[in-house]
Amino acid sequence: MANQTPLDRRGFLRIAGRYGLTSTVLAATGIVGPLTLEGVAQAAAATADARNASTPLMTLKFGASGFNEENLKIQESGQLWFAQELEKRSNGALKIDFIGSNAICNQLDCVKKAQQGIIDLFSASTQNSAGAAPYYNVLDFAYMFPSRAAQHYFLYHPKSEKLFREPMRKRHNIQFLYSHCELRGIMLGKKFADAPLITSVEQLAGTKNRVTGTQLGRIAMQLMNLNPVPISWEETLDGLKQGLIDGAETWMGAAAYANMAPVLSQAVDLKFFCGTEHTAMNNKTFEKLPSNLQDVVMETSFAAQQYTQREQEKALIDVVGAVPNPGPDTVFGKNKVRVATLSDAEILKAEKMCSPEYNPKPWEEWRERLSKMSGGQDVYKEIFDIAREIPKNTAVADVKARRWWQNA
Repeated sequence: MANQTPLDRRGFLRIAGRYGLTSTVLAATGIVGPLTLEGVAQAAAATADARNASTPLMTLKFGASGFNEENLKIQESGQLWFAQELEKRSNGALKIDFIGSNAICNQLDCVKKAQQGIIDLFSASTQNSAGAAPYYNVLDFAYMFPSRAAQHYFLYHPKSEKLFREPMRKRHNIQFLYSHCELRGIMLGKKFADAPLITSVEQLAGTKNRVTGTQLGRIAMQLMNLNPVPISWEETLDGLKQGLIDGAETWMGAAAYANMAPVLSQAVDLKFFCGTEHTAMNNKTFEKLPSNLQDVVMETSFAAQQYTQREQEKALIDVVGAVPNPGPDTVFGKNKVRVATLSDAEILKAEKMCSPEYNPKPWEEWRERLSKMSGGQDVYKEIFDIAREIPKNTAVADVKARRWWQNA
């Protein structure tokens, strides 16, 4: 039967050619269960009709680096949900042209294309975006955030306006909207498949690890003797498989959605700095919107922060398997990736090796530079203190959502 034909990439592109890429992606995301050619075509037709029912005031181009309808079910960072909600909440006044799968921009250059106005909205990690917009580095001091709950707490906090969002607008023409929250560790390749489970930072000393675009993350890695090596993503998977590198610095959701799990053996939960896959906007584009649509963007961003707070936590356990003894149907379970959770004493040991709190000297230059960019605040200390306003063991679900731009 035609409606039982499984959807492949060629079929997906054929449907997208007829109904538009964004409508097809949104339709595929909304389907529960197996994706079939007939099912997606019908859903895409209905989605396109609904989206074309009104004339938009503005069409926003959304460059979502490598994200698509498939991997956003593994890492629930909400980009497609956000795009759909913007259209819905604006009653069609905003139309979103969603371009993921690295088709218009990638992790390293989405921010530049947003700043140049080539795209209006973008998604990438703040760490990879820091190369072109250095103020993003304020999130990346080692062990500034003790937990994922603390990250969400800061992003909801009214002081995040003055400490983070306002300097991003002023310095880089970026309106930071919302972000998923994880903390980075070391994902070890096949070389460690038969090795004992990592229980201490000393066991990682001397390993050679791929590093992303982060500037501050390299400082922490050097201080822990983790030998950061900047190599391209294309070479990373092969390097991990062949043992040319020992590991890669990233977070567990990213390891799963980026298809890294088949070449991994252990995911070491070092939690040493942010892994924040955020969504942001060209600030000049934002300011051109009528005030009612600016309100829609902010309220939808607030809802998207809550979406990731809720859905990503579930996905980490049920889909990724980012817990000791991952379930057999999770990405880590299927690929036999062992999750190494370090004790509080070991995390403190790592913290003493590399954090500005215990080892300030290597951070002085960046700390001074970022404080100057912020307008003179000691941003590290300010954010560090905010991150500790809640107990260390606070569950992510217990973090209260606040509209950060009100009473800021």
